[in-house]
Amino acid sequence: MRKPHVLLLSLLPLLLGALGVPGVLATPARAADNGSWSVYPVASKVAARPYFYLSADPGQTLTDKVAVQNRTGRPLTFRLYAADAYNTARDGGFAVRTVKEHMRGVGAWAKPARSRITVPGHRTVTVPFTLRVPEGAEPGDHPGAIVALDERIDPGSGRLALGVRRAVGARVYLRVGGPTLGALSVEHLRIGHHQPPVPGLGDSTATVSYTLRNTGNVTLDPRVRLTARGLFGRTLLDRRLTRVPSELLPGQRVRLTETWRGAPQLDRAHVTLTVSAPGTRESASASFLALPWLLAALVFTAGAVTGALLVRARRGRARRSAPARPSRPGRPTPSRPRSSPSARR
Repeated sequence: MRKPHVLLLSLLPLLLGALGVPGVLATPARAADNGSWSVYPVASKVAARPYFYLSADPGQTLTDKVAVQNRTGRPLTFRLYAADAYNTARDGGFAVRTVKEHMRGVGAWAKPARSRITVPGHRTVTVPFTLRVPEGAEPGDHPGAIVALDERIDPGSGRLALGVRRAVGARVYLRVGGPTLGALSVEHLRIGHHQPPVPGLGDSTATVSYTLRNTGNVTLDPRVRLTARGLFGRTLLDRRLTRVPSELLPGQRVRLTETWRGAPQLDRAHVTLTVSAPGTRESASASFLALPWLLAALVFTAGAVTGALLVRARRGRARRSAPARPSRPGRPTPSRPRSSPSARR
């Protein structure tokens, strides 16, 4: 019997916010939840907390508690661990490292009091954890999560016998004291243009792809604006992009794509992408020529034929207007000697 492969499917979307899945037991607002169990911070004396919002100076130690709620009728056993967060390359979503990956921030500094817990059906287990910020920790934001990983491997189905392990985590937003800097950059702006062979006989589409990078040390909510101008400064496009990550974590970069439907079919477009966040603003530009290939081929052919005809006509005029070739100097033209009358006799 083949051993099923292990795939941590839930580690990418598990921290994208409240899932709103109905269950048997009520859970705190915005608790990370997959329908079978949820993970969330223990409520403070003031109010419930959707996430862990912590601040500390280098060398400081914090303590807190995380709650794991079993929403099924059978006991569930979890591996409990801390993890660093990152942005997914596909869409910039908030995701966390797997238990076997190398940790550098919250994943290395936070330690739950128990690494494995069993939660009875319809019950909640609370586990304290300690977060020790090292002396040399860099200032700024260090996002992460406290993750409850199901120890069971679902066998899956199909010929591949793919096994699945699921995880849910509560986000940790840690800020280490010290100077902070918000900085963005937009890199590798590329434009792909697709249009019909003949203008007006189909739709024209441009694909704008770019890399958005957080070069500072705090989490940013970037705003991206796409503008395009044609010949003589005519405005072709002015749009605020919405498919942008709302949390771009420090040091992270994402590759994003925007589709521009109705792009020009006969014009030269100058595209500018402007990204901004509090305290930072950057731009990048690129241009493309909208010229249908069939029209371009006709223009090229007509130009080539016209050029050939002009060259031929010029050569003909040059031959007709060329002067007669002069004789060489110093060599008199020989003449036949006249015969004397006596000779004719």
